[in-house]
Amino acid sequence: MIQTMRICIMVALAVVLAGIAYSSAAQTPAPGIGIVIMHGKGGSPARHVSTLASTLKDKGYLVANLEMPWSGRRDYDVSVNVAEQETEAALAMLRSKGARKVFVAGHSQGGLFALYFGGRHEVDGIIAMAPGGDVSNALYREKLGASVDLARKLIAEGKGNDKTQFQDYEGSKGLTAVNTTPAIYFSWFDPDGAMNQTMAVKNMNPRTPVLHIGPTGDYPGLRKLKQTMFNALPRNPLSKLYEPDASHLDAPSASRDEIARWTAEVSAR
Repeated sequence: MIQTMRICIMVALAVVLAGIAYSSAAQTPAPGIGIVIMHGKGGSPARHVSTLASTLKDKGYLVANLEMPWSGRRDYDVSVNVAEQETEAALAMLRSKGARKVFVAGHSQGGLFALYFGGRHEVDGIIAMAPGGDVSNALYREKLGASVDLARKLIAEGKGNDKTQFQDYEGSKGLTAVNTTPAIYFSWFDPDGAMNQTMAVKNMNPRTPVLHIGPTGDYPGLRKLKQTMFNALPRNPLSKLYEPDASHLDAPSASRDEIARWTAEVSAR
């Protein structure tokens, strides 16, 4: 009889404690933080950035994990300006769902685009994860010079909207074909345009802090440039260079806890 009562008491206590835990979790407010996440060149929302997106969702963040124009499927189907509009639409959606603070995070080429975006649009913070894809550097000019010249020529001839085959370049993959219009192609690959890294960093809004993620196992060229790139950002006391022990591709998942910590810190200011 006594043993039965003990069991009943223990079961009742477990139910009460479970109820308290559920009530506490249910009453814990979402952080009111929204974040737009952008994958790298040739990628998709389901690759490399998916763990970051799901982790932040589990923490109560409002997340828009976008498929960007440079994905393997979209193949540069819209211009830089339209990509900005797509990102702004995602931010507006997050705000409409209750986000009081909004961040834009990008991986690799998405990281460079995030920096460019941060210089032209009001957000609470930019997260550049192993940013790359600087079309102004010497190697890109060498590999893609003929395609850029062709796009420029076709635009001058009034053929800017006629779909044509061009080239893209990525260090780990080499040259790949891009089928798009000259006007769209030139908006992405103009050495003096949106994806010029020096200009994107220089033009960052000084009021917007940046979490620059430079993994220790990144590609050699990006490892070499990360400190210089971070130092060139406009000074902001909340900006930070974070260096996880990870590869280029694993940088988003390896940085998920730091991204959650940093965004919470910035949002609390």
